[in-house]
Formats: sequence, structure tokens, C-alpha cells
Amino acid sequence: MVAMGKFVCDQELSDKFYVFKDRADAGRRLGEKLKELDIRGDIVFAIPAGGVPVGYEVAKALNTKLDVLICRKVLIPWNREAGFGSVAPDGTVFINEVFARELGLTDEDVRAAVDEQLYEIKRRIRIFRAGKDYERLDGVTAIVVDDGIAAGYTMFSAVRFLKRLGTKEVIIAVPTCHVESAMRLKRDVDLLVCLNARRGLVYAVADAYQEWHDLSDEEVLRILKRAQEEGILAF
Repeated sequence: MVAMGKFVCDQELSDKFYVFKDRADAGRRLGEKLKELDIRGDIVFAIPAGGVPVGYEVAKALNTKLDVLICRKVLIPWNREAGFGSVAPDGTVFINEVFARELGLTDEDVRAAVDEQLYEIKRRIRIFRAGKDYERLDGVTAIVVDDGIAAGYTMFSAVRFLKRLGTKEVIIAVPTCHVESAMRLKRDVDLLVCLNARRGLVYAVADAYQEWHDLSDEEVLRILKRAQEEGILAF
């Protein structure tokens, strides 16, 4: 059992750039770190798309099952890389109301941005989970993985969703994160592990990777098929 809200990072990698070759390399190194810390989970939940190659390697390293957790960031209309909230698979919405007002977004703007991600969640559940609903997770220790944490909105919704399903413990494991966001998120989980924690006003997940691109549906499906063939897919 780990202390509630514990944050573990690799001091040698802190505040460095381009420390991982790609997401697969990051996942392998993250899996080794979790083994070193003697962290075990019942299921690794990877957030698509970028979290899937990371989560696949973590699940293999820990010899546990892999699932995908379809949460989405609610995007700023004129900046498709940034968000002001997030949506969980059950349709639960989190909006940073203060930030939305600062952006000058109307209620109609917010509803449109949320509806866009609700549609995308349904589409991804159909494609990546063959339309299967999430089951109860009573007594389960879940490790939720993404390729990184910037503002942390998506991870916030992921953690809250897993708790609503009855998890015993929730552990966040990511290759890279912004320190401020990690410090906020750690209050809601049993443990947060990050290899490359970075500070500063400007932060991008991509800056931890030498090779970076947005994954297509086909790339995600290939990884999930490989996990199925290896017997580690949870659904």
C-alpha cells in the first residue's frame, strides 16, 4: 500500500528535453520504473491515442491486462492543442469555468465543444472497444497511463471515472508531466509516477520525445490487436 497522494519522479530526468526515443521506449522505461518501485496493478488503462503504445509496454512489463480509457479534452475552438475541460466515457463533464470565462466563451461555445468530444468518445468506444461498456471495478487497482500530462484535464476525468467504477486504488503512471499539474492530480490518487517532470511557463508533452506524431486509429488498433494476440487485452 502506498501513501495517498505520493508523487514519485526520476530526478535524473527532471527538467530535461527529448529524453525518450518514442512512446514505446517511454513505455518500456516507465514499466521498468514501476517494477523497480514494486508497483503492481490489476489493469493498465491507456488513454488513446498517445497513451496506448505507452500503456501496452507498461502492461507487458507488469504482466497485467491492458484496457483503453476513452476520455477527451474539451478543446478551445481556436486552439486545437489546448483545452478548458474534459469528458469521461459516461458523459460526465468537467469544465474549468473560470478559464472558460477568461477565454470569452459563451454557453453555446462550451456546449458545442463538449458535444464534439461526446461524439468522439462514442466513436472511439465503438472502434477501440468494439462498443463494449465499461464494467464495475470493485476492489481493483487500476494504473492509468497516458503519454504525458500537460494541463491534466483528461487525466482528471479519467481518475474520477475509475473511482466511480469502484476501484480500490488508482495509480497514475506517465513518462512526462508538468509539475504543477501533477501536484494537483496527486491529491486524487494513491500514487503518481512520472519519469520526466518539468517546470516552467511553457510545457509540451511532445518535448519529451525525439520522435512524435499524432497516432491514427489504425496505429492504435494494431497495438490493441497485438495485445489481444498476446492474451493481455482486458476486453
